[in-house]
Amino acid sequence: MKKDLKIFSGSANRQLAQKICGSLGVKLGEASIMKFSNDNIKVCILESVRGKDVYVIQSSCPPVNEGIMEMLIMIDAIKHAKAERITAVLPYYPYVRSDKKDEPRISITARLIADLLEAAGADMVMTMNLHSPQIAGFFRIPVDHLLAGRLLCEYFEKLGTKNCVVVAPDAGSAKRAGIYAIRLGLPLAILDKRREDDNESPTIHNVIGNVKGKRALIFDDEIASGGSILEVVKALDALGVKEISACCVHGVLCGNAIERIKKSSLTRLVVTDTITIPPEKRIKQMVVLSVADLFAKAILNTNQGQSISGLFDSY
Repeated sequence: MKKDLKIFSGSANRQLAQKICGSLGVKLGEASIMKFSNDNIKVCILESVRGKDVYVIQSSCPPVNEGIMEMLIMIDAIKHAKAERITAVLPYYPYVRSDKKDEPRISITARLIADLLEAAGADMVMTMNLHSPQIAGFFRIPVDHLLAGRLLCEYFEKLGTKNCVVVAPDAGSAKRAGIYAIRLGLPLAILDKRREDDNESPTIHNVIGNVKGKRALIFDDEIASGGSILEVVKALDALGVKEISACCVHGVLCGNAIERIKKSSLTRLVVTDTITIPPEKRIKQMVVLSVADLFAKAILNTNQGQSISGLFDSY
């Protein structure tokens, strides 16, 4: 039995929020979100949350900064409406790639987001496949870091993995790719990819492992502009790969990523719905898997005071 459970959603990814509520058998909470002519945002919670266990779902989708303010204002409104506990559910964490100080005089913005969530009144955070797992350490409140690896592997297991090889796009992702390879019972190849500057177009120098005549499976946490993944695709084409499938948890797909992927030799692009994929971006190569059931199970177990560690594999 669900204990005083309430779920609200910002405007970033209401489709996912509706699916999560459908899995839980609860109604999405009613809230009014208004944007004034001066760009100020007003959030009004339209039902009582006093003493309730409240979950606010808001992913990082365009417009990203507006979505952040919307989420913070909603959490603050719920806190002052006397909710017992508030969990910020962030399927795709805002500014997730800004996780380190690798240049002078820049912000570690992922840490700033953590501070803002705590200041707004969040008691817990639930997110999925952080670019760097140590981002969870930016918080002084509990963080549940969910992982979609099992979902992705189950898709390829059903599709069939004969003559496949898991390809790590770079040395940094080799450990994660190795875990996928072990789970699928496949060999691993590693590309030596180097990024020289901020232009999002890395260069492939070498490959470790056999990929010729194979069906390549590329796993990554996100695909943004597509520059990185398409360099990998070009390199694999040159090495005589038979077929290439790429998959990521977060389909950011910004700029002209879709047009570039559509024109590439990529056979299949598998993403999840942590980020809204509008109809105009759903090209024929794309397969969208839903993470709604994963979040629903995590929310239910958290609500009932049960462990969620058994629900997710470590990748």
